[in-house]
Amino acid sequence: MGCGSQAGTGGSADKKVKIEYWHVAAENFGGQTVKQLVEEFNKSHPDIEVTEKYNPDMYKGLTQNLQAALASGKNPDVVQMGYSYLNYANDNLKYTDINELANKYDKGYLQENFLPNVLALAQTESGKQIGLPYSVSVPVLYINPDLFQKAGLDPNNPPKTWSEVAKDAAIIKEKTGDPGFFMQEYADNWAQQALIESNGGQMLKKENGKVRAAFDSPEAAQAYQLLADMVKNGSGLHATNEEGFQAFISGKVGMVCTTIGKRANFEKSANFKVIAEPFPVFDGKARKVPAGGNFLMCFSKDPAKQKAAWEFIKFLESKEALTKWSTGTGYLPPRKGMDAEGSAFKKVIDGNKNIQNALSTMPDLVKWASFPGANGLKAEQLLIDVRDVILSGKESAADALKETAEKVNALL
Repeated sequence: MGCGSQAGTGGSADKKVKIEYWHVAAENFGGQTVKQLVEEFNKSHPDIEVTEKYNPDMYKGLTQNLQAALASGKNPDVVQMGYSYLNYANDNLKYTDINELANKYDKGYLQENFLPNVLALAQTESGKQIGLPYSVSVPVLYINPDLFQKAGLDPNNPPKTWSEVAKDAAIIKEKTGDPGFFMQEYADNWAQQALIESNGGQMLKKENGKVRAAFDSPEAAQAYQLLADMVKNGSGLHATNEEGFQAFISGKVGMVCTTIGKRANFEKSANFKVIAEPFPVFDGKARKVPAGGNFLMCFSKDPAKQKAAWEFIKFLESKEALTKWSTGTGYLPPRKGMDAEGSAFKKVIDGNKNIQNALSTMPDLVKWASFPGANGLKAEQLLIDVRDVILSGKESAADALKETAEKVNALL
């Protein structure tokens, strides 16, 4: 077997190649579907055994755990890596090149099954393909039509702009006593990037060949301040995701801005008909939504494990498995032809207006901002911390973002 693999070392009683799959799918966010897919794969591949491991705290938590595992030589084999950690993973982690695996076992597989702009989601600036896009999500605005009607608003005429969101949130609060709006507060800045860049701001820029913070602009501050003002007047909620999502599901928040990846969970759990609308725009400006979700990376060193990891990646990226993953979560599949007439996923799309609304914003996709270098995780954390400072009203968005940009630039 070569270089330190544990697989098959148990003699003839255990000929299976054992690999580990790390993911961020919590129980209420695709966890059940992960278990189902792993079980199916193991049944259909008697010579391979996949064990799945959930990592809390989203991609930041997973990346920290991964670094520790790699340092101790106990690396997983297949990993869901968030798009925002693309540059960090390339700069700091020893991965197995996905192009090499594809060329070795299935020449032409990537080009045959994925569009160039989708493959680009998991490419570095130099064009290096460090993984394979798996889950694609866009932020959407979920609406509780019952609460809208209770507040005298028309759920069939939902807010299209951020000024309308703020206005409707205030009306919901005034008429029902419940907060009108909550924006996700994961350990990342994905939804906030959509807000900032849709208002004409930027997260990062290049100056003299170096990546610098760009989120200390008037456009970024104005977008962030809109959230802070809603929290301040009580029409917006500043809470953990668990609290915010649970309040929405139980009918206590009018609107939630989060990933289409939560669609299945919301539709199943809420006691009202959940509506998902396209991410709102700022008056007269173009919508820009960062591609959320993750790509699959391989960290196997042993040839037998590499081959098994590639088989598992191909299984996860198959049309059947992607249909199950997208149906069980809400993520949009990255593979070509999933929306072709007669396909299983086309039937899912045709029967669900929420998926159609999410798909309508795919032309507005931009790359999720990714901090490069050894301090990428620290830079990301500074932006997560400043969200709390702004939303709790400790500082204005303009002041807080300016201070954070200086700290981030010192790190980069």
